[in-house]
Amino acid sequence: MNNTKSPKNVSLKNQLELWLFCALIGAVAGALVWILLKIMAVGTEFLWKWLPGKTSFPYYTILICVAGAAIIGIFRKIFGDYPENLETVMEKVRAEKRYEYKNMLVMMVAALLPLLIGSSVGPEAGLTGIIVGLCYWAGDNLKFAKQNTRNYSQIGAAVSMSVLFHAPLFGIFEVEENSEEDLAALTKGSKLFIYGIALAAGTGIYAGLSAFFGAGLSGFPSFDMVEIQRKDYLLMILYILCGLILAYFYQATHKLTGSISSRFPAVVREIFAGLCLGIAGSFLPALMFSGEEQMGTLMKTYTSYLPLALIGIAFFKLLLTNLCIQFGLKGGHFFPVIFAGVCMGYGMAMLTCGPDGGHVVFGAAIVTASLLGGIMKKPLAVTMLLFLCFPVKMFIWIFIAAAVGSKLITLKPEQEPSANYSKQ
Repeated sequence: MNNTKSPKNVSLKNQLELWLFCALIGAVAGALVWILLKIMAVGTEFLWKWLPGKTSFPYYTILICVAGAAIIGIFRKIFGDYPENLETVMEKVRAEKRYEYKNMLVMMVAALLPLLIGSSVGPEAGLTGIIVGLCYWAGDNLKFAKQNTRNYSQIGAAVSMSVLFHAPLFGIFEVEENSEEDLAALTKGSKLFIYGIALAAGTGIYAGLSAFFGAGLSGFPSFDMVEIQRKDYLLMILYILCGLILAYFYQATHKLTGSISSRFPAVVREIFAGLCLGIAGSFLPALMFSGEEQMGTLMKTYTSYLPLALIGIAFFKLLLTNLCIQFGLKGGHFFPVIFAGVCMGYGMAMLTCGPDGGHVVFGAAIVTASLLGGIMKKPLAVTMLLFLCFPVKMFIWIFIAAAVGSKLITLKPEQEPSANYSKQ
């Protein structure tokens, strides 16, 4: 009897395995995003709301930031320089054709600690490393997954970013845009289909867990639909210029803080960053944390700020974010950068047009798009990221601002310093 399987049946079996495993990757990514955000929400509630209500210590913010930073420094000295951002993770995948997955628990703890003490960073760093590590674990331990490991790692990274930011297409463009290589052996149509399977699974798992057990971060709040007037379009050049100035400032401070941090010994650099964070947070709490909840508050209370104060907050937010990242209180930069762009946009729009809501929303959208475009160099990803925050009618103007920012700013920030803590 001939037991040879027909090529058509083998091909169908392989295709089904690919689809099912991509759905599994998406589900795992969605669950991990929910777990991280839920732990962060519970921990933040305890440290910054419940515990302060039980004490009356006058320098509580400084104490928590410095003590937490010391713990982070010791943890990194023992276990290594984690978490790693998306660019670093994907660069290792391209250069080394794999990603080490033995330290996934360490990566999870390292991603959580800075968030719990109020570091001015976002939660995306660390998540991508964990997801990519899981994909390479599957490739080493599951025979059918081995040949598509790199593809799975890209899909997992994209889904985790999309679910985290509540922007379905952002993760895809963040991973794929400006990439020199497409997903191997996949056409564009099948690539989008596979991304869709994984994204649907990830979003579904995240939504289900949030419905049953409550969510962590709710994502950036959405701005209401506004009327755009002729003078708003005329002011676009000013808003784009403001975004470019912020992007240059971000890159300059990224390089400066990286250079300074290399002169500090391990643990001391984290304590220094914690002290700066605690002092800044004591005087201006809006500078702490990622900026997601702070932006929701800002949308309701921006008229209580002077325009120049909002502009100053934008610069200080970027400076503090780079200080935290380069001095060891590491995390992602997307959330705080968006918050800084909105502050700058609000401030400039109030200076030129007054506090009218329509003008400030348009100003915030264009400044933020130009700023992110200058930093990321990925206008489509920027547009997808901001699409759910700002009204649909601003879609084309956001893309134009992001494209201008990505073209006019040629310098890119240097990679974060990779310190060998075990030898310091």
